Amino acid sequence: MHSTVAIVGAGPTGLLLAGDLAHAGIPVTVYERRTTTSNLTRAFGVHARTLEMLDARGLADDLAAGGKPVDRLRLFDHIEIDLSTLPSRFPYLLITPQYRVEQALEDRAVTAGAQIVRGAALTGIDQETLRFEDGTTATADYIVGTDGAHSTVRTSLGLPFPGETVLSSIMLADVRLTSPPRDTVAVDSTGDAFAMIAPFGDGWHRIFAWNRDNDVDDSAPVTLNEVRDVTRRVHGTDFGLTEARWLSRFRSDERQVPQYRAGRVFLAGDAAHVHSPAGGQGMNTGLQDAANLSWKLAAAIRGWAPGGLLDSYQNERSPVGKMVLRSSGLLVRMAMLRGAPTRWARNTAGSALLTLPAVARRAAGTISGIGIGYPGAPRAEDRPLQRDGRLYEALRDGRHVLVTATPMRGYADRLHVVAPEEVTGEATLVRPDGYVAWRGPAGDAGAALPTFLGADEARHS
Repeated sequence: MHSTVAIVGAGPTGLLLAGDLAHAGIPVTVYERRTTTSNLTRAFGVHARTLEMLDARGLADDLAAGGKPVDRLRLFDHIEIDLSTLPSRFPYLLITPQYRVEQALEDRAVTAGAQIVRGAALTGIDQETLRFEDGTTATADYIVGTDGAHSTVRTSLGLPFPGETVLSSIMLADVRLTSPPRDTVAVDSTGDAFAMIAPFGDGWHRIFAWNRDNDVDDSAPVTLNEVRDVTRRVHGTDFGLTEARWLSRFRSDERQVPQYRAGRVFLAGDAAHVHSPAGGQGMNTGLQDAANLSWKLAAAIRGWAPGGLLDSYQNERSPVGKMVLRSSGLLVRMAMLRGAPTRWARNTAGSALLTLPAVARRAAGTISGIGIGYPGAPRAEDRPLQRDGRLYEALRDGRHVLVTATPMRGYADRLHVVAPEEVTGEATLVRPDGYVAWRGPAGDAGAALPTFLGADEARHS
């Protein structure tokens, strides 16, 4: 089988990428080693910036309707991050299980024409060929590894994955509670243990728990009593924990591949970076990797990509990966602080700092992704338009969007021109991933477009 793009891994990152490429008319095949989907997954929250990405694909509102919004995160009893003032349609963290996100993305990808091949266990690749456990092979013009922390794509390329294990023997449990915590998301620690509790909104709660005194192998079974004991030690109660539908154990690594691209092969999501679950950044960062790469890959395949566009994936997303490693790692290390005086100082200083508006905005912007931008390409805020609804609705066809009151012709295959509700003399060119490519006087837009969209006569042969 030959595809223009082969994606290895049908998790959220791979499925969003596949949907974008298929929507752009690019033949794409997703290879997944699992034969079935599962409703038991680690990720449980979708941050505001990711919801904006999903809004640009027509998926956010349905997800939000079936999830539980949380507009404040309370850490260590005293430190509160307020998300309610985020400049977004989604000023909250949406608590919803990963499988709901995956299902929405898979439905979109399949509807657009992507092929998903399950039971395809990859054993290795080169720049064009994929080899599978059953002895079959496939070829592709481009390959993207979205196959997780133990990525076969990454190891086949011989790419290093430097970093370290920060915590081992972290317990995951999906449980029922008869007396849930008053805070929607409750996080606290004693220095020798921590526990985070978040509701799925369907009667089940997710617990992340860690006990310094019981550092066992990740394969060791987790018991309900073990989860109950750690939760009680940290929060003073087990919240009436009665039953579990899933119990698991894992280790938390901080690792990042130095290069996200090797020739015609790319890495995204956990194949490129892994970090602690603190802050709920894993799935969100991977989805934003995919949103950054998809339109650039489509532009290269269709023949109009400006020089260096594919390399900009590494240049833009690698620094974000490093930032997420630092911020999530800081939260874990704060949770591991030992000694009552040290934890008191942490709580007091953290609470005081977040009373400063600039610090509070930065904290909320970092954890939600709303504050993340790229050099020369800040995030585009949603805005009302004259005839096309909102900006992020206008982005749903996968093209760049030029917001201007001045008529503009050309680039019909890659540009959607819309008029702002409030007419000014300014024009803004927004990339398909919701970042500003260019902003300036409306009269200068025609001269600026070739820099970002290539020559108007370029066509994929």
